[in-house]
Parts: sequence; C-alpha cells; structure tokens
Amino acid sequence: DSDLSMRTLSTPSPALIFPPNSPGFQNGRGSSTSSSSVTGETVAMVHSPPPTRLTHPLIRLASKHQKEQANIDRLPDHSMIQIFSFLPTNQLCRCARVCRRWYNLAWDPRLWRTIRLTGETINVDRALKVLTRRLCQDTPNVCLMLETVIVSGCRRLTDRGLYTIAQCCPELRRLEVSGCYNISNEAVFDVVSLCPNLEHLDVSGCSKVTCISLTREASIKLSPLHGKQISIRYLDMTDCFVLEDEGLHTIAAHCTQLTHLYLRRCVRITDEGLRYLMIYCTSIKELSVSDCRFVSDFGMREIAKLESRLRYLSIAHCGRITDVGIRYIAKYCSKLRYLNARGCEGITDHGVEYLAKNCTKLKSIDIGKCPLVSDTGLEFLALNCFNLKRLSLKSCESITGQGLQIVAANCFDLQMLNVQDCDVSVDALRFVKRHCKRCIIEHTNPAFF
Repeated sequence: DSDLSMRTLSTPSPALIFPPNSPGFQNGRGSSTSSSSVTGETVAMVHSPPPTRLTHPLIRLASKHQKEQANIDRLPDHSMIQIFSFLPTNQLCRCARVCRRWYNLAWDPRLWRTIRLTGETINVDRALKVLTRRLCQDTPNVCLMLETVIVSGCRRLTDRGLYTIAQCCPELRRLEVSGCYNISNEAVFDVVSLCPNLEHLDVSGCSKVTCISLTREASIKLSPLHGKQISIRYLDMTDCFVLEDEGLHTIAAHCTQLTHLYLRRCVRITDEGLRYLMIYCTSIKELSVSDCRFVSDFGMREIAKLESRLRYLSIAHCGRITDVGIRYIAKYCSKLRYLNARGCEGITDHGVEYLAKNCTKLKSIDIGKCPLVSDTGLEFLALNCFNLKRLSLKSCESITGQGLQIVAANCFDLQMLNVQDCDVSVDALRFVKRHCKRCIIEHTNPAFF
C-alpha cells in the first residue's frame, strides 16, 4: 500500500489497470473506441508522464524555425482543455505522452466524467482505487467530476471496488456493473446511500444482488421529510434470479421515482411482487417481466394501474398470461407504444382485437410463437394501428400471406417484419416489399431474395 501511495502521488503505472499482454495495453499506449468530451466518456487508462526534455538525436537536430512553429503551446490551458474535449480516447492518451504540460492537461477532471473498464482479466478493484486517487488530487478523497462508472463484464470486480466508488464519488449518476457476479447487497447499499444523485443502476447478471435499499446508518441519518428515498429512475435487474417478492417490495418502497424497471428472468417474482410495485412506483414508463413464469393475468391487472403512463411492456414467455390480461392492459394503458408478448400461447385473435382497438398508437408488437393468433388478428392490427413500425410473427403457425398483405396495404411505415418459420408465400413477401419500401423482412423462405 505504501508503494501504491507513492506511485499515485506522481503517476500510477499502466500495468495496474491493464496487464502488459491485454488488448487494452499494447506498446505502451491504450486503445479504445469510445470518445472523450467534457460531457463524454473516457476510458480509465493511466500513462507515465513523458520526460520534460526529449533526447532523441533527430529531435535535437530540429531547427529554431521549426520550434517557433509550435504556436499551439501559446494557447492558455482552458483552450487546450476545450480542444482535448473533442478528441477520442486513444488520441487523448497519445496527447498525454507529448510533454509534461499536455500530460497534466489530459488528466484534467473535466475530461474524466466517465470511467469505462472492460475485460475479465483486469484487476478492477485496484484500477478503481488508482484512478480515484489520481482524480482526487485536487479535491482530496472526493471525485467531484466523476458521474459515470461502467465496469460491465469485469468479473474480478468485488465489493471492495464498489466501496471505493461509494466513498469517493458522491456525484455519481450512473453505475453499470452488469455481469459482475461477485458483488453483494452490502456494497450496492453503500453506493445508493453515499451517492444521493444516482439515477441509473444496472446490476443485471449480479446473482448475489437480491434487493436495493439504503444502509441502516443512512436510514437513521435521513430526516422523516426526506422519506428515506433513493433517487434511482432506471433499474436493470435482469438475471438477478434470486430476487423475490419481498425484495421487490423493499425496492419499490425505497425507489419510488422509478420510470424504467427491467426484471427479465427474475423467475421468483409473482403477481404479489407486482402488487407491491404498483403501490409505490406509480411513474413507471417501461417495465419488463419477461420469462417470469409465475406472472399471470392478475399481475397484468396490477400493471394496468399505471394507466396512460405505461409506454413499454415486455411479458415474453409468461405462459400464464391470456387474453384476460391483455384486455386489462388494453383497457387502461391506451398510450402503450411497445408490447412484447412472444411465447404467450394463451393470447388469441380476441386479445389482439381488443389491444388494436384500444391501443391505436402501437408502434411495435411481438406476438411470435402465439399459435392462436391468425390472419384475423392481423387484420384488426392493420385497420387500427396505422403507425405500426415493427411487427414480429415468428413461428406463428396460423399466419398466411393474406394477413401479411392486409398489414402491408394499411401500415405503410412498417420498417421491420419478422415472419421466420411462417407459412407465407413468395408473392405475399413481394407484396409487402412493394407497399412498404423501407421494410426489412426477416424470413426463412429461400425463394425470396
């Protein structure tokens, strides 16, 4: 630790972030495809400061006239930083190697609003410690400019790394740790408690995370007027398969400002959990409960309480949902724009009819693998949802070319049509192509090209 402290007081070693053989550190310089701006993203890479004086013999032979041409050195620091803000990350890193002044400017906190680390072999915990120390030099122990941390897919991230973020980044607004399955509830609680401005949290694939809540210490300190609320608006808990109704109840009670919630493959969630959710989170616009096999029509009745606020709903592969649940959604959620009901085999033409007549502003609908939906259901969609842009009918056994022609003749703005594994003729596909010029057709008919 003492060696690390001494190293970070001047410059951390690149090897602390990227191993010498990793793709992110080759020939002494970093590589990335992201860009850097004052409000943009910068990959968390650390370089050694260049020497004050260049000693290469060819450089020493440079004429006085050539040196006088470097007028860029006359620009003030704030102008240089503004120029650097438009550079992509790899160019910014190269600029940091030009001279000591450029090195210091390239590490200006305004250019490091975002840290992005990727790779399974990176020692993320130590990398975050090194970076936050480096970025805290002007504001000891606090990274006031850091707003976004993205370490998705870094399997070596542990609670220690999240503790570093929680303690040093009070202005954090966005945190993505998807696929980091070594983090636990305690570390997440610390982040949401110590980062009051956090609005976007992605913990998808973090199987140990079963809840989102404030720490006990934070709850005690908060006044009753504050309501002990968390400011998160976007929460992705996809593949957090240990999440249960009680955990969802706690999340709803603490995160009442939620507008986007994704619970894909949270297989233990039931209708009771959705009931808790609708009691507290009345502002949800986008909701996904795909592959939650215990969600049924009763859950749809609860979701329908969102009424016109709901714009996006995914209930794919929820086998207990039938026309009854679709009728609840269609009756109360008239401003629905997107519906994914793939694999809901209980949905029939009657459900599609009720949906089409009440949710006329639908732009995207997926009713693939719904064997009871036929050309009759497509006709209701075509005659009521003129703004339809995306339609997926994959593996719909009852769909024929006649239904597709009705859709094409009425929905001119159709941009995507999926009829894979459907029994439709080449003539029907060509009819769609003639009437919907911008439509991309996904099909399995080798005669159509």
